[in-house]
Amino acid sequence: MTKRYRRSGLVTTSALRDIYAMAETQATVVGSFESFRASSLKAGADEVVERRWGPGQIVETHTHPFDADALVTEGEMWLTIGGGTRQLRPGDRFHIASGTPHSERYGPQGATYWVARRNAR
Repeated sequence: MTKRYRRSGLVTTSALRDIYAMAETQATVVGSFESFRASSLKAGADEVVERRWGPGQIVETHTHPFDADALVTEGEMWLTIGGGTRQLRPGDRFHIASGTPHSERYGPQGATYWVARRNAR
């Protein structure tokens, strides 16, 4: 069933309630950088950083000498590994194993993600 929120050009209270609920859910899913950092270091990460990418930026196929576990916090991106591409938005997580070829493409507002890196041992 499709919800109708507009009446005579005004947003209804129901629409605002749904928007606030989505925002609260997103904040709960994402949490804080400090909690992400602390839990990642406890789990064995060597470093935890925030990465910000500009609008429409493309990062061609490359590899890293570390495992990466990341959480998208703003914007959107497309991650291509092997033959598959995955669209990622705030609250989505992704893992890239050390040495895995991949490429990245960022949306019209760019994207930010937190990444826990674990160097190959």
